[in-house]
Amino acid sequence: MKTVLTIAGSDCSGGAGIQADLKTMLANGVYGMSAVTALTAQNTTGVYGIMEADPDFLAAQLDCIFTDIRPDAVKTGMVSSSELIRVIGSKLKEYGAQHIVTDPVMVSTSGSRLLKEDAVEALKTVLLPMAQVITPNIPEAEVLAEMKIQSAGDMERAAEKICREYGCAVLCKGGHSLNDANDLLYDGKEYTWFQGRRISTSNTHGTGCTLSSAIASNLAKGMNLKEAVRRAKNYISGALAAGLDLGKGSGPMDHGFAVKGEYEEEIR
Repeated sequence: MKTVLTIAGSDCSGGAGIQADLKTMLANGVYGMSAVTALTAQNTTGVYGIMEADPDFLAAQLDCIFTDIRPDAVKTGMVSSSELIRVIGSKLKEYGAQHIVTDPVMVSTSGSRLLKEDAVEALKTVLLPMAQVITPNIPEAEVLAEMKIQSAGDMERAAEKICREYGCAVLCKGGHSLNDANDLLYDGKEYTWFQGRRISTSNTHGTGCTLSSAIASNLAKGMNLKEAVRRAKNYISGALAAGLDLGKGSGPMDHGFAVKGEYEEEIR
């Protein structure tokens, strides 16, 4: 079985962060592991508190993982401080990590800021250049490209600018009232559009975490980047369309919509 590591924050309500990542990895047929960058007090209505991990303890988590069950791919998510970003960068370089998917988490679905101001520069200089692909949404791509994005053409220009600046492929995610649910992949050579169907639901908590984890899972299994993204898009569409409706705000998706077996059945 292939293995994937998520380096991200915890979501106590289970819809985003490492909880979403591990559910996604299981559903996509890989063995998931996690290094926790922060505990968060959050639910479907917002983020109410963040307690960062100690940098030395994060380093210890990464040492334990890489020296025992080496990951075939790595996904990085919420990392709120420059100190933690530098620890991650140092350890990924030390162990020669491959297939790094970076979700540059800056703001939660509910609008809560998750990245400190000083961490933005560390993200740009440390993590992004190490990534095989990064997965910014429209607001994040605007920050990274330093331009407004208001059209499909703007997405292409922003993706090319980010790729040129940081040397990694870019999956610029649609949505946010722009370009329906179509995503753009730019790998430094060509643009590839992935057409998505907009699912009529407000339950989109953890979509970015889920997509990046699915991509990492597919890369770990040996897929090329285009196929990894295509399969991940299909998976997230299924999880959204399953219609799970929990919580009072932007609820979680059904990560296990395709997982069926004797232990899934309810006792009647």
